[in-house]
Amino acid sequence: MAGGHQIISIALDERHAGWRLDRALADAHPTLSRERLKVLVKSGALSVGDRLYRDPAVKMQGDEAFALAIPDPTPAHNEAQEIPLVIAYEDEHLLVVDKPAGLVVHPAAGNRDGTLVNALLHHCGPSLSGIGGVARPGIVHRIDKDTSGLLLVAKTDRAHEGLSKQFADHSIERRYLAIVTGVPTMLNGRVEAYLARSPTDRKKVAVVKDGSGKRAVTHWSVRTKLRDAALVECRLETGRTHQVRVHMASIGHPLLGDPVYGRAPKQRQRELLLRLGFKRQALHAAALGFIHPITKVRLSFESDLPSDMQELFSALGV
Repeated sequence: MAGGHQIISIALDERHAGWRLDRALADAHPTLSRERLKVLVKSGALSVGDRLYRDPAVKMQGDEAFALAIPDPTPAHNEAQEIPLVIAYEDEHLLVVDKPAGLVVHPAAGNRDGTLVNALLHHCGPSLSGIGGVARPGIVHRIDKDTSGLLLVAKTDRAHEGLSKQFADHSIERRYLAIVTGVPTMLNGRVEAYLARSPTDRKKVAVVKDGSGKRAVTHWSVRTKLRDAALVECRLETGRTHQVRVHMASIGHPLLGDPVYGRAPKQRQRELLLRLGFKRQALHAAALGFIHPITKVRLSFESDLPSDMQELFSALGV
């Protein structure tokens, strides 16, 4: 390390002949994304001897040996805080967190600390190689503060890029377990409804006409019928803000305990929620599956219902 930079060597071979420089570099050094490499090349960080390469589109001969100066990652703006985490999986590229209900994912106005990001900065420490040159975890998707379950986080720039592409093309497997009010008349169904910010309340998401929002598709099935409620599995074809909560409410079965999209529970359910101290939407991100962006191995994870939802489920049992 010298002058705040790490100098790494990248050697190309004959199979890179005719490739664009940025593509060849990304192939030969897979921990950096192609976009990050473009930025570094344009900044004059790539050289062979005394010659600088600044054009990421130049074609390669296939025998070049480069020196790349990577600036030390800029410290994250947020503070690292020692907050207990349950880690379902971790390697040098990414990790899967089993988030408890009540933990905010990302710092924002009103929640500057005590978030998952603060916890990850402490947990990962120097293993964060930097997302876009900043030493921070790459949050590629989020779940609500009061939703529990599995969340995928990138530790490197290349992993962040690869996972973001999978989320964009909807190839990530995500299944949620929800306890809904009422018992659906069908055992399964599909909801396709466009979602957008509510015109009357910007904190809420609403079903809107086709084309005026984002397409959202949820496949649901009844797992267990309960007393005036049901445990339902929801598989996301798309992943939109509050998707499960809004879609299930739109078919007349809002999540039990949902303070935003729910309806006033019947007296017996209201008394039960009070007795159990259950004060959140009954929603848990129970399964997550994806292709590892670096190793290309398919990974799948499952998370059991947390204790508060298990207790609610048992109390509602027929």
